[in-house]
Amino acid sequence: MNARVEDYSLMDPVVQSDPKAFYALLHEQCPVYLMPETGMYVVTRYDHVRAVLRDPETFSNDTIAGSGINGDRYRVYAEALRDRGWSHVQTLQRTDPPVHGRYRRLLDQVFNIQTVKALIPRIEAVTNALIDSFIDNGECEFVSAFALPLPGVIIAEQLGLDADNIATFKKWADSILAPAMIAMTEDELRATAEIELEMQHFLADMFESRRREPKADMISALVHADSADDEPLSMHELQNLMHQLISGGYDTVISALANGMWLLLRYPDQLAKLHARPELVKNFVDEALRFESPVQGLFRRATRDVTIAGTTIPKDAMMIVRYGAANLDPEKFACPHVFDIERDNAGAHLAFGNGAHFCVGRLLAKQELLTGFTILLDRLDDITLARPLPEPPHLPNLLLHPMKELHLRFTSTRATSEKTG
Repeated sequence: MNARVEDYSLMDPVVQSDPKAFYALLHEQCPVYLMPETGMYVVTRYDHVRAVLRDPETFSNDTIAGSGINGDRYRVYAEALRDRGWSHVQTLQRTDPPVHGRYRRLLDQVFNIQTVKALIPRIEAVTNALIDSFIDNGECEFVSAFALPLPGVIIAEQLGLDADNIATFKKWADSILAPAMIAMTEDELRATAEIELEMQHFLADMFESRRREPKADMISALVHADSADDEPLSMHELQNLMHQLISGGYDTVISALANGMWLLLRYPDQLAKLHARPELVKNFVDEALRFESPVQGLFRRATRDVTIAGTTIPKDAMMIVRYGAANLDPEKFACPHVFDIERDNAGAHLAFGNGAHFCVGRLLAKQELLTGFTILLDRLDDITLARPLPEPPHLPNLLLHPMKELHLRFTSTRATSEKTG
């Protein structure tokens, strides 16, 4: 009853894992919150977040993400890439219109509705194969057995990479995200840079191979992108685009799958409703994305002094547009802390952002979630937790919402499923 904003910290792993009480306080008392630990301004109201996302002239994406949380220490990371690899340059997510349009045109040709529809049989096949690998055991660790490999295989295949070694792929994705989301020592930043350098040199060889011998994959499309409107992409640009595609198309879907399953276990009435009415799966996916947003927030930079909700954000200040908080705003969503798979406006969530930077891979991500949960609930029954979750259940992360583990016990429905590919 007497909780104060000062009692919470977004740098606290416990708060990061379950920020709902803090978000409610911020909505009521401080909708634009100055983080004392970082000096960044956190925007939490739905309408404010949406307005920021739709105004790239005032709120720029041109930021150096790692410097936001690691400050001057980030130079260690940047110097390692500069000296022995390729420095980060601003592409796609970290550019503003009109520059952003060049990169978006290339990727919109790949992540379109026709391409995603053509991928459905492959997503179904991978989903069934993963379930086949553990269904007879009657239990599994869901994150490693399903949530991680499903998007890993699909995005790796789309990028033209070898999907066999998922562990290496996950190591790369985790490492390239870490400097923007976890406060690290200089030694930790150096070690993380080594992993990105490993990835960079692997990709550089892949780019050259595809330049000589193109294949029907995204890397070939990017390497050979050249038109009257767009110059060929440089090695720095190719490296940074892959950095964003691997991180954005992988960890976020893992999180959405894991948190979605956990929500069904926490709310068995909703799980029963979904079993009884499978047609609700689309609304369930949207409600899960709203309730446990896989991307809790992303960075922006103010290009001028600007006032939001009575708080003046100075020019060049770093900001976090907090999707997770916006999706729990009571002014947009009635009873926002109630998980309801029949919610009328669940699809209004901002889990994929909004405006020019509306997530380029959202169609593929939603299809993976729709297919994954449809087949899981068709083939598994009596799903329960096999062991208690760790405390807190999520890994420390300022921006994302990754679960540590999720051990399940279940029975098989013995449903037959056609297996392809």
